[in-house]
Amino acid sequence: MNKNLKIIFNQPANSWDEALPIGNGKLGAMVYGTIRRGILQLNEDSIWSGGPMERINPDAKKYLPRIRELILKGEVKEAEKLALYALTATPPSQGHYEPLGYLYLDFSVKDDKVEKYKRELDLERAVAKVSFEIDGVKYEREYFASYPDNVIVARLKCSKEKGISFSAVLRREKEKYVDRCGHIGDDTIFIEVFNGGAQGLSFCGMVKAFSRDGKVYSIGETLFVEDATEAVLLISSATTYRHSDYFEHTIDTLMKAAQKGYDKLYKDHLADYTLLFNRVDFHLESDDKNKHDLPTPERLKRLQEGEIDLGLIPLYFQFGRYLLISSSRPGSLPANLQGIWNKDMLPPWDSKYTININTEMSYWPAEVCNLSECHLPLFDLIEKMRQRGSKTAKEMYGCRGFCAHHNTDIWGDTEPQDVYLPATHWPMGAAWLCLHIWEHYEYTGDIEFLKSHYETMKEAALFLLDYMVEDKNGYLVTCPSLSPENTYILPNGDRCSLTYGPTMDIQIITALFNKVIKASEILNLDFDFAKKLKEALAKLPPIKIGKYGQIQEWIEDYEEAEPGHRHISHLFGLYPESQITKEKTPELFEAAKKTLARRLSSGSGHTGWSRAWIICFFARLKDGEMAYKNILELLRKSTLPNLLDNHPPFQIDGNFGATAGIAEMLLQSHNGIIEILPALPPEWKNGYIKGLKARGGHTIDIEWENGELKKLAITPGFTKKVVIKYKDKLTQVDFEESKSAFVFDSSLEIIN
Repeated sequence: MNKNLKIIFNQPANSWDEALPIGNGKLGAMVYGTIRRGILQLNEDSIWSGGPMERINPDAKKYLPRIRELILKGEVKEAEKLALYALTATPPSQGHYEPLGYLYLDFSVKDDKVEKYKRELDLERAVAKVSFEIDGVKYEREYFASYPDNVIVARLKCSKEKGISFSAVLRREKEKYVDRCGHIGDDTIFIEVFNGGAQGLSFCGMVKAFSRDGKVYSIGETLFVEDATEAVLLISSATTYRHSDYFEHTIDTLMKAAQKGYDKLYKDHLADYTLLFNRVDFHLESDDKNKHDLPTPERLKRLQEGEIDLGLIPLYFQFGRYLLISSSRPGSLPANLQGIWNKDMLPPWDSKYTININTEMSYWPAEVCNLSECHLPLFDLIEKMRQRGSKTAKEMYGCRGFCAHHNTDIWGDTEPQDVYLPATHWPMGAAWLCLHIWEHYEYTGDIEFLKSHYETMKEAALFLLDYMVEDKNGYLVTCPSLSPENTYILPNGDRCSLTYGPTMDIQIITALFNKVIKASEILNLDFDFAKKLKEALAKLPPIKIGKYGQIQEWIEDYEEAEPGHRHISHLFGLYPESQITKEKTPELFEAAKKTLARRLSSGSGHTGWSRAWIICFFARLKDGEMAYKNILELLRKSTLPNLLDNHPPFQIDGNFGATAGIAEMLLQSHNGIIEILPALPPEWKNGYIKGLKARGGHTIDIEWENGELKKLAITPGFTKKVVIKYKDKLTQVDFEESKSAFVFDSSLEIIN
């Protein structure tokens, strides 16, 4: 099984960027601090400012025809000016995510004779641990976040009897952000915040202590443990988002967890976590087997200096899976821009759900990396968005169905966000998110799931049927729209963002319409609607190749204001979709290569998530060498000492995108073919990966030697006939035989 999967430090954390993340979907903590002061920076997934707002601009529908007319006539600057007034939401911005606060643990211990200090995050157990010795006395501090019991658990141990004494206090960034604090009995402290009114969220955070031999008591807002050999702290939180009785609910959660005791809490946590994590095992053989004992920052530093460290690749890959398990579980909210590890009261980009790439990227590894359950919170949010988005579609655009723009929040807000022309007026967010519904079905074969979410996919498609208009060539196009966050230059020198029918829109519409059609066939319904979608598909503009041999980003071959822009939206059809392939569209496939080369030569990949997307692109282009090169660039330039993605600042999507990209290098399963080792780098000479998922629900184990496939094992899923591809050889396999697994040799001959 998995080996040496630890993020290691040999000194206390100097900053938040060196902290160790733990989480259970709802509760998250960054564990750091010094010998004398331990710090847990805490989050709860539903602590957001404000509440649901009515933000639809009442003048949008009135001015939409004029904005369209101006764009289609080429008077884009005038259209943009009018759009800023008429299409921008009122108010322009949604609420933002906020941290729960900080738990400070102040220990009565000397810190001048510390030996054997070690800090680590054990990915196999989902436990953060600090250990050290002082004068021959060993101290251990262990932390984990339990999904079964919804508590964060801290166990503090000492080899010397009654050798632990400390105080604990809960704080937020500033005292003004707490309305009430104090203690409940002797063993529990709390903070409470009243956001007030029908719209605001109220919440609390609590810490409960118990010890088998120490003294536990509270004074004011501070909890004390004295003369303990071992002490346990339990941390939990709740908000009015889920519980009107959030305070009593949190007390009850802590009481039930305390009654179980530490051993049972840990046992249940480990059983729950390993059920997910241990599904995938990944190993690359390396000549230097001692590097896994080095501190992780030292390994990153050596990598920056040109050393090879193949062991970092499986560690980074599994860390991505760990983060998804820790930030997105059934019943929780989806992972936001910072997962559930945000420290700022006003975080970067509000730590929301940015749905013009970042939220979707966070879920790219969910299915292929055998974590389907972690995908579920996203579908819950999409369903919330559907209700809000129907109103947005009707009142802003006069359309049926539902839509969303480039951001949403925990209330499913669907109006345009911010006043930023390159991003704000893009109505494709709901359509892109709905592709994840089909993705989940393709990997699980869950007909009931597809049936329950079909109407949502249909409503997103219905909006686009109504929203599209004919251009001068008779093509159906979105208008207004844009290519996310990018800018083009008109022949007269104007720099513009608004446009009609940008390439990404057409690719998203193509994907969504085709998948709704397939769903209608599987569910045996809605044939008239499917016919309308087919008719519309025939009128979409084709993907074009521009003057540089690149995939055109816009419907006209405009010059780019930033040739090295971080968004590479016009390659959406290459990944995550599979509209551009060597087999089906060889000319577009070559144009995609040129598009990527042009972006990179101009500096793209400078943000962590953009580099992660580039890894995925090269995997689909079957270029393992370039995919690996970009993994190294991500680790060298866009990765914090604790392996979290550095946008900069920290943003979690890069971790998830790179994990998906590594999986894509080793296994692809689109267009009805399961392809083995499609982009294996020469440097990954020997290795194996077990437990990846292919579309059709198949579980795949791959072993290779000297860069060649050695053994392939497939546990069949729900599709009975598959085509397996390795290099240029195609083999059709019928899984009707009653075998639990099919094992193939390097020539794809069945050997079991």
